[in-house]
Amino acid sequence: MTRFPTLAEVSLSLASGQATSRKLVDAAIAAIDDPAGQGSTTFIRRNNARARAMAAASDLMRGVGQVRSPLEGVAISVKDLFDLAGEVTTAGSVANKTAAPATADAPVVQALARAGAVITGTTNMSEFAFSGLGLNPHYGTPLNAYDRATGRIPGGSSSGAAVSVTDGMAVAAIGTDTGGSIRIPAALCGLTGFKPTARRVSRDAVLPLSTSLDSIGPIAASVTCCAMIDAIISGETERNIAQIPLAGLRLAVPQSVVLDGLDEHVATSFAATLSLLSKAGAQIVEIDVPEFAQLATINARGGLIAAEAWHSHRSLLETRGDTYDQRVRGRILRGRDISAADYLDVLEARTVWQRGVNAKLAAFDAVILPTVPTVAPAVAPLEADDATFFATNGLMLRNPTMINFLDGCGLSVPCHAAETAPVGLMIAGGPMTDAKILSVGLAIEQALNARTT
Repeated sequence: MTRFPTLAEVSLSLASGQATSRKLVDAAIAAIDDPAGQGSTTFIRRNNARARAMAAASDLMRGVGQVRSPLEGVAISVKDLFDLAGEVTTAGSVANKTAAPATADAPVVQALARAGAVITGTTNMSEFAFSGLGLNPHYGTPLNAYDRATGRIPGGSSSGAAVSVTDGMAVAAIGTDTGGSIRIPAALCGLTGFKPTARRVSRDAVLPLSTSLDSIGPIAASVTCCAMIDAIISGETERNIAQIPLAGLRLAVPQSVVLDGLDEHVATSFAATLSLLSKAGAQIVEIDVPEFAQLATINARGGLIAAEAWHSHRSLLETRGDTYDQRVRGRILRGRDISAADYLDVLEARTVWQRGVNAKLAAFDAVILPTVPTVAPAVAPLEADDATFFATNGLMLRNPTMINFLDGCGLSVPCHAAETAPVGLMIAGGPMTDAKILSVGLAIEQALNARTT
């Protein structure tokens, strides 16, 4: 299993004087600029002068003994949905290129800057965050670090976020997650991703896809890294994850829908993980969650995402619709035919659905399942054929979107054996169980790391 630098390791190198923020940021910029690398498709907006100025300021702060957070002097990328003062927020699209520049940084970006982080730029994504695959016909598709010769997807919509971390262009990344857009790329790229309970992190000055489902969180090297970043962007005090033993934890494994269609490598990796956790003393309990099978019917007409995306995009579609990725445009247009009554029906159904799922999960410390059912597929067949694209997109989104609809929180941690294709294990819970899920995730991560070292 590939190891990526953790925030603790980078912070130690800075604290010891082995590195400076300026040197680390220069190395990240060099990785972005490398013509043999993925930088040109990973980043959409760059401001090297700003990044170097932030790094220089951080080095000065550290030089007088001021360390604002574990992110002090650390290179962080943010998804191209976030406002940066003086820049046009494109959201991975060319339709927004003529929009007015942002007048201020988004609150999440402000929180990162106050913590001493260095923003290396904004990362590529599925246009307007409307896909779990990460393809972008306007700016290109950054390739997964795994099996780059084949040319595999990084996952989406936070595609560039994940590749910025795997390729050393940032130590961690900020993404958004409406139906899995943090956890899918984390799983496919061998990283850790955390989708918090949506209300915990400000979505102001972040272009929306679905105001009911969007959430903001980190992609990084470890559970601890994600917890540190989550505490900063949520405005909470610095979080030290509670250390809890794996033995005695009750972990639910749903048998409805989420285990369907697993490829052999994902199935084998998931089974091996369950066996490992069981031997470590965790109680693995198979449960039926029939509500999971109901979700496709609830969202049959496009659901909350289509309705709310149409609300946000209808004016731009009238003037610039021909510049959209047509696969994205078609999905947004589904919302045009959703009536107010239809929309309210989905909201009411969601409330009943949430009540049923939460009741089934209440007796457990977490629910665990494969983040996505397959390893990263090749880009070329998805670009070439609409049917393949939409079938694969639905498959990638299927498991993660359960947690968005629940208004819950979820981690994806790598669970594959070393030297094999990345596979993600999702560890999730209901609304506002974030601290508990991070603690359970840390215990599971430690057991998995012990297996692979």
